[in-house]
Amino acid sequence: MPENQNSPEPSDGSRRLRLGVELELIAEQLRSLARAQDRLHDLYEAVLGRDVDLPVVLRLIVDTAMELVGARYGALGVLNEDGEYLAQFIPVGLSEQERADLTEVELPRGRGLLGHLIAVPESLRVDDIAAHPDSAGFPPGHPPMRTLLGAAISTRGKIYGDLYVAERRDGRPFDAHDEALIVALAGAAGLAIDDARLYEQTRLDAEHFQRLLLPHLPDLQPFDAAAAYRPAGTPDHIGGDWYDALLVPDHACAAVIGDVIGHDLKAAAAMAQIRNMLRALLYDQRTPPSTVLARLDRVLQAITDQPVTTVCLARLEPSPPGTWTLRWSTAGHPPPLLLTPDSQACYLHADPDLPLGVDVAQPRNDHTHPMPAGSTVIFFTDGLFEHPVHSIETGLERLAVLATERAALPLEDFVQALADRHPSDGHDDMAILALRTPPRWHRRHRFAGAVAARPGRPDRRRLRG
Repeated sequence: MPENQNSPEPSDGSRRLRLGVELELIAEQLRSLARAQDRLHDLYEAVLGRDVDLPVVLRLIVDTAMELVGARYGALGVLNEDGEYLAQFIPVGLSEQERADLTEVELPRGRGLLGHLIAVPESLRVDDIAAHPDSAGFPPGHPPMRTLLGAAISTRGKIYGDLYVAERRDGRPFDAHDEALIVALAGAAGLAIDDARLYEQTRLDAEHFQRLLLPHLPDLQPFDAAAAYRPAGTPDHIGGDWYDALLVPDHACAAVIGDVIGHDLKAAAAMAQIRNMLRALLYDQRTPPSTVLARLDRVLQAITDQPVTTVCLARLEPSPPGTWTLRWSTAGHPPPLLLTPDSQACYLHADPDLPLGVDVAQPRNDHTHPMPAGSTVIFFTDGLFEHPVHSIETGLERLAVLATERAALPLEDFVQALADRHPSDGHDDMAILALRTPPRWHRRHRFAGAVAARPGRPDRRRLRG
């Protein structure tokens, strides 16, 4: 009897079933490759400028790795400067209970298999973690893991850290295809991390440069004063927002907030030039804000090529008995916000004149409003309230609500609260300047400027009354 008589030929139906299974496996592999391509594309977009904050990039790398190979857990370990141990560890995939179980456990420092990857920065694929000679076990509360796949991440020729995934969701060990994907991802991750670190340093440098151009507020007794500046959240954004305040010889305190149009070094340089010119004009001319702005506009047109600039210039002037008067002129700038002693907020709306650098022939106007003792006036730039998803009016309303909610804070804390909880989207610089009148007006306040102006009387203690 022929040997194959006991092994009948597969039927057509059986062959079709087996072919269908094989085709489905091929289709699943193609879908897996398509998902891998999509995730790698997301990562490369991060490299090119989207989501480039370093913590965001690190988390995206781990998420991408887990999705590429269908892993339940993933992590990224960042080495210390000497490359000896893990200084940072970003785990992903832990449930709330698993995180709670590990609350008292220190993050890994780079021992066991993690240490193996530090010592031997090559890809590592393990089917049974416990059986590996370098395995050091898991701490109490750690979820059970049997399989591991890891690869080193390098930036500029130096090992930055290691990427790990553990436990495929289908229960199978990681294969060579998975390893190739993780190694490729680790290479792309190095580019993304390097770009994010460069972005971070560029942003810090830009912020430092911008802050160097802003003044430290002088002693403005009898007024309380505070200011804050926040840079935009983009690396190439060097803004032209600024503030300034000073006591002037004719018994008043001058304050200014401004915004040079543009987000580059030219805008920052123009801001510094305009601020210095304006400070000189304020101290020397002793004239209403509208006159000072008109003079500044003419000077800038004659000797500079400055960008268009919005400004609000104000003077706090003593108006006995018992009050102060705010006199201001606005060149296309948002209105000041007044907080009364009983924490009521209102905007000092007035028809704004043209910004600087548009038309010097147009007239400029002054506006006045009483300021009771203990009231606060807040000057700010549009980066504090503008948001692309709602109107300017909505942003201003939300800012007023925020101001009333924080009105009882000391002025420095109040300004920081506005800067931290602003209703804007954070994509533009923001500057804030707040001045608070004394809780009680005193006759000697009217002499503060005169004392400062007398020759031979430099002692600032006289300004405090």
